Amino acid sequence: MPKKTAVVEVGAIQQRIFLIRGAKVIMDADLAEFYGVPTKRLNEQVKRNSDRFPEDFMFQLDREEKEELVAKCDHLSKLKYSPALPHAFTEHGAIMATSVLSSRRAVDMSVFVVRAFVRMREVVSEHKELARRVNALEGHLAHHDENIRAIVTAIKKLMSPEEPPKMRQIGFKADGA
Repeated sequence: MPKKTAVVEVGAIQQRIFLIRGAKVIMDADLAEFYGVPTKRLNEQVKRNSDRFPEDFMFQLDREEKEELVAKCDHLSKLKYSPALPHAFTEHGAIMATSVLSSRRAVDMSVFVVRAFVRMREVVSEHKELARRVNALEGHLAHHDENIRAIVTAIKKLMSPEEPPKMRQIGFKADGA
């Protein structure tokens, strides 16, 4: 009989990926939850295998980053009173964590975690393309705005009645008359 593993939607994982220090990361508490281990165990294994986790795989948040994260993410509110600073794992760090945990669930869930990171990259890429198109459209519209203003000005000029030219009277005018 095959083992049952809890399936987590990629979308649920995507919601737990944050941009910190310019990197897309998942927090240790979330990664531990997805991998089915306590956060303490995940961090112990990472510490024991620190040579497998260079800074581009995982880094520890500072106090300000932790406070900002807790303020923005309700599901991480339990970190508020924790004296420990959480770890942030990049996509590569999340994959490496499965190798140090070596539990069946961690291996199974790593596929979902990787897919979530890949989907995030695709979304960012799509947004960059969309932003490029919007900028191009704005450029076209700015040029059209100038042309429309010139047309409106010309129409207003044509619609306003011209003052008849002032005519000088010809002839003699007596003083006092």
